[in-house]
Amino acid sequence: MTDAPAELVHLDVADGVATITLDSPHNRNALSKQLVTELADRLATADADDAVRVITLVSSGRVFCSGADLSEASTVPMHEGARAIVGVQRAIVAAGKPVVVVVEGAARAGGIGIVAAADVAIVAEDATFALTEVKLGLTPAVISLTVFPRLTPRGLALTALGGEVFTGTQAAEYGLVTLAVPADELAAKVDEVVGQLATGAPQGLRETKRLLSADLLARIDAGAEEMIELSARLFGSAEAREAMKAFLSRKK
Repeated sequence: MTDAPAELVHLDVADGVATITLDSPHNRNALSKQLVTELADRLATADADDAVRVITLVSSGRVFCSGADLSEASTVPMHEGARAIVGVQRAIVAAGKPVVVVVEGAARAGGIGIVAAADVAIVAEDATFALTEVKLGLTPAVISLTVFPRLTPRGLALTALGGEVFTGTQAAEYGLVTLAVPADELAAKVDEVVGQLATGAPQGLRETKRLLSADLLARIDAGAEEMIELSARLFGSAEAREAMKAFLSRKK
C-alpha cells in the first residue's frame, strides 16, 4: 500500500469563502484517522476566521468519500473511530457559518453522514450514494444522527435497508441533498448558491444557523454515545468481520 501524503485535507480562503478539499485518492477519501483529524482541524480553523462567511466542502477527485476506512479496523480502536466521525458531523452542524457540501461522483456510508450534516448539499444528478452498512452486517449507526432526520421515511427505509446505489436525483427526492443538477452545471450552481449565502451578514448567518441546527445538534448530543457503542459492537461482531474481510479481499 502506498504511503499517505503529508496532508489529506486542504484549506483555502478567498473572497469570504473557505474551501476545504478532501484529497486522499489512495483510499477514495475513506474516513481514516488522519483524514478525519485534519478535516476537524480545517473546519475549526475556517469557523474561527472572521474573514470567512461560507465554508464549502469538496473533493479533489470524483469520489467524495467512500466511508469508513475498513483497512484501519484492526489498528484504530472502534470506539475511537466512531467518536471521531461523530465529532466531524457535530462540527459541521455546530459551525457558526453555513457549510455547503459538493458531490460530483460517489459518496458512501460514512461520507453520507458528512453530506447530511451540511446545511446545503449540491450534487450532480448522476452522482451516486449508498448506505452500504447493511451489506457488511453493520448499520449506519453514528451517521444516523444526521442522516435519518434529513431523509423522508420511505426514502430512508429503502436506502438503509436495501444498501443499494441511488443517484443524485433520487437523493434530492429523498431529502438527503438540497439540489441535484446536470454534472456540467455543477460548478456554476455551486458558485451561484455560495455567492448568495456569502451576502449574508455574519451575525445573521450565525444566528440563523444556530436556530436551524438546534434540533439536529440536540439529537447528536443526546444519541452520540449510544450510537458509538452500537457501531463498535457491530464492527467487532464475527458476522461483520467476515463480511468486511470478504469485501476487502474482493477489492484487491
